[in-house]
Amino acid sequence: MAGFSEAELEAMKQRAAELRADADSGVTGAKKYARDEEALVEAIGEMEGMDKTIAERIHSIVISEAPELHARTWYGFPAYADDEGNVILFLQPTAKFGARYCTLGFNDHAQLDQTHMWPTSYAIIDVNDKVEATVRGLVRRAVGK
Repeated sequence: MAGFSEAELEAMKQRAAELRADADSGVTGAKKYARDEEALVEAIGEMEGMDKTIAERIHSIVISEAPELHARTWYGFPAYADDEGNVILFLQPTAKFGARYCTLGFNDHAQLDQTHMWPTSYAIIDVNDKVEATVRGLVRRAVGK
């Protein structure tokens, strides 16, 4: 049985660092949200090419459509959480695991339910007007709007 890849190990290290930062800082409320958003903006700033372009557009969409969500990183990915800290959606850049597309993913607390089956992740290779409109709708639906 194969072990974890280098990329997976790095993601786990990033998540452990995120958890340590939360536990060690003693920062809560608005200060924590500001610190977390700063970490997200920094993570996006370190991206390159289409990863960066897509992440910037997704960030802009989320903060305009769901300002009640809090920007943060999650396993090093850009992510957006509710007031309880539940990650509602995240963007996994191509560079993270060598994928050919970014993945926009939604977790259990996203309100995307449609009858008996619905998608929870989407491949994105570019953000044109049609993709932006779709993402805006998904973000609104994910937070119950």
